[in-house]
Amino acid sequence: MITKYLVFFLLMTGSVSLFSQNLQLHYDLRHTVDPQRNPQNFPTLYFEYFKAMDTTSSLIKPGSFFIKMESDLQGDRNNIGKAFIQASQTFRLWQTKVYLAVQYSGGLGVTNPAQYSYYINNCLSIGPSYPFQWKGGYFNAEIFYNYNMLKKPSNDFMLSFYWGKGFWNYKMEFDGDFELYTLNRNQGDDLTKNQHGKLVSFFGEPQVWFKIKGGFAMGSKLIMYYHVITTENVFEAYPTIAARIKF
Repeated sequence: MITKYLVFFLLMTGSVSLFSQNLQLHYDLRHTVDPQRNPQNFPTLYFEYFKAMDTTSSLIKPGSFFIKMESDLQGDRNNIGKAFIQASQTFRLWQTKVYLAVQYSGGLGVTNPAQYSYYINNCLSIGPSYPFQWKGGYFNAEIFYNYNMLKKPSNDFMLSFYWGKGFWNYKMEFDGDFELYTLNRNQGDDLTKNQHGKLVSFFGEPQVWFKIKGGFAMGSKLIMYYHVITTENVFEAYPTIAARIKF
């Protein structure tokens, strides 16, 4: 119930004054790179919407709104095998340009055989957000408290960092983000009930884009994992080839 109202709030506060949105199609080459761990390459669709609102003299000064939806087409006959959503809103009640950010993320995955299907657990996040510019680039640093809605809820922290910079009048763009976060090893299920302590995880997705014409660009993303899709102490990095349209 809390999650439903938070998402409703985020969508309502972010539904005015469009800044940018884009649709991306990636072809993930993880099977080509590491066939022993990954049974197939697959397409992925992303939709991203970002709005930066000018602050006002009102008591609540809204900052940026961001929503990302991801669909991995890794199921039978390229049906959706994984779906993920992330939505965040920043605001401030003070003059200092450090914002308070609230965020929701969650999703699910379908496997074959179906009994191994899974949830990407709901996560509610809150913490300070500091957007800044440096040498023509745009950056944002955030430190979150995360409430992960596992069978045994987990109280955690997350460091999130975003960067973006255009070159040659945005004929080339280099951007991306990374997250460093913790999660309980004991998640309240039979598989993890005897484990103790925290798992430290890393996720990153640097990407580069080359403008072809108008809002159309071609590029690549490098998806990096550590303790995200496996609890083994293995760092994984998988490239994509991609197309993007901004509208």
